[in-house]
Order: sequence, then C-alpha cells, then structure tokens
Amino acid sequence: MMRYLPLLAGISLLTVTGIGQAAQGEFGKQCTMGLAMQQHVDTDCSVNWTGTDDKTYCFGNEEAKATFLKDPEGNLKKAQEFYEASQKE
Repeated sequence: MMRYLPLLAGISLLTVTGIGQAAQGEFGKQCTMGLAMQQHVDTDCSVNWTGTDDKTYCFGNEEAKATFLKDPEGNLKKAQEFYEASQKE
C-alpha cells in the first residue's frame, strides 16, 4: 500500500490546484463550432483550443474542433455574431 501513497498525494494535489480539470472557455462553455452553425451546444470544455487572442474556445468533440480549425477566423466570426445576437433575445 505504501508505494501507492505518492501517487494518491499527486492526484489530490492536481485536484486542489485545478490542474487536469476542464477549461472555462469563452461563450459560456458552449461549443464554438456549434455557435458558428447557429446552434447552442453546451460542453464541459474538455475539448478546447486556445486562439491567437489567448482565449480558450470549447468544443463538443474532436470532430467539431477539427471542423472549426479548417477556418478558425471565419468560424470564430460566425460564432461571435450568433452568440452576441442570441444574448440580445
């Protein structure tokens, strides 16, 4: 049992410091590609990407992220426009 103690202590430290937890992300943790497609898709932000603006963008899955990254500037613009318009409703 003693050989597992350092491992357990390390896991506790990761939990306390927040390392290993999902990022917070922009757009209230909604899928950025979903927003670009005019859909609200909540995520846990475990799949994410950091833009050139140093902001974290969340995705529902790796496929959505890969699709987004084919045109990050265009998709981000669409996502921002849809998100802002939906906040006014």
